Amino acid sequence: MIPFGKDKEMRYLMNKKEELKENVIRCCVEGKMTVKQAANRLGLSEGHIKKLKARYKKFGPSSMLHGNCGRQPKHTLDIQLKQKILEIRNLPEYDTVNVSHFKDLLEELYHIKISYSALYRLLQNNNIKSPRKHRKAKQHHRRNRRSSIGELIQVDATPHPFFQGDNESYTLHGFMDDATGNITGLYMCKNECMQGYFEVTRQMFKNFGVPESIYADGSSIFFSTSKDKLTIEEELNGVEAPNTQYGRIMEEVGCHLIKAGSSQAKGRIERLWNTLHDRLITEFKIHHITNMEDANKFLVDYVKKYNKRFGVTAKDEKNSFIPLLKSINLDALLTVKYTRQVDNGACFSYKNILFKIQDIKILPRSKVELLISKRIGMKVRYNGKLYSVTPILDKNNIAIDNTESVSNIINEFIFFNCLKNERIA
Repeated sequence: MIPFGKDKEMRYLMNKKEELKENVIRCCVEGKMTVKQAANRLGLSEGHIKKLKARYKKFGPSSMLHGNCGRQPKHTLDIQLKQKILEIRNLPEYDTVNVSHFKDLLEELYHIKISYSALYRLLQNNNIKSPRKHRKAKQHHRRNRRSSIGELIQVDATPHPFFQGDNESYTLHGFMDDATGNITGLYMCKNECMQGYFEVTRQMFKNFGVPESIYADGSSIFFSTSKDKLTIEEELNGVEAPNTQYGRIMEEVGCHLIKAGSSQAKGRIERLWNTLHDRLITEFKIHHITNMEDANKFLVDYVKKYNKRFGVTAKDEKNSFIPLLKSINLDALLTVKYTRQVDNGACFSYKNILFKIQDIKILPRSKVELLISKRIGMKVRYNGKLYSVTPILDKNNIAIDNTESVSNIINEFIFFNCLKNERIA
């Protein structure tokens, strides 16, 4: 028990309930109140009142205080730790970090474990507020998660100025599993483009497999534009709608493309963007990342960290991802593909440029597949093998013999096809 020299000091530490208890028990000890009356007054049993009387006689009024009175709470932060946390928070790289992210970084980088509420109180008491603007959220119907991993993948891209001191926006392409909230792929490009979606698809196929379905917006990368829609007569005659390059790839691997009616329909990946807009800016500053190339290298490991922190367990243990067939060449699969017919010189035309297939003899009027992507450049596939191509004549039938011109033409076509979606010709 806590010793008291003066009654006033003891009463100063007492709360109202303890003061009442001390007053009633003292009256009971002095014979001014019976045990039954004291029990009724305090709402306690008579046996408990007798124990309190005995404690009061032995230790005096201080026995009515709680046993933890005057003790430092077990989880109280010491002054040095508080000061260290505040010093870290005041560093320039943390000026845009919110409380939740700051808590994670303290544990990850400084091995400081602290509860969210304790950290929040510490920052608030020192006039450090979260930079995030809290806006009243619009009420939308929340769709239930799919039951198993790989059943549905939400797809989207978001432009944002991710790098400190650079007001330019860069576009982050992402895939997210609907059942678990796990990111299955992240890749940054300057703009939303075919190349970005090729790379996140590659990550998903390599690390997870082929999902059952993909949930995307109405972008022309995924679905045909309105001008490509069939008339009623064409539909009745069995004419198939033109497919997109990305749609063709999904057909080849047996994955269904589902069109989302609105951005709210892809609410989980939209929520992901809000989180990454906050967190990646700080992460890039801490790791001194200022360009897309370094950002994409960093994102490989960041995906794992994010999934560990925010991923949830699917309702069903079933895995709807299926492994990509070993016979499929991933580099050749993730390309823009066109069918071309060669002449008697193993040449074909594309975009008014005449190309010659290298290192192969091929019969005239044979069909070949022209494959274009940033990874493989421009190649031709014939009988399952890939061959290089070289432009020989421009649109004015002028010979191309300059090495730099050849390279520029090929790079131009790669750039054009990686940034735009076209129908399969």
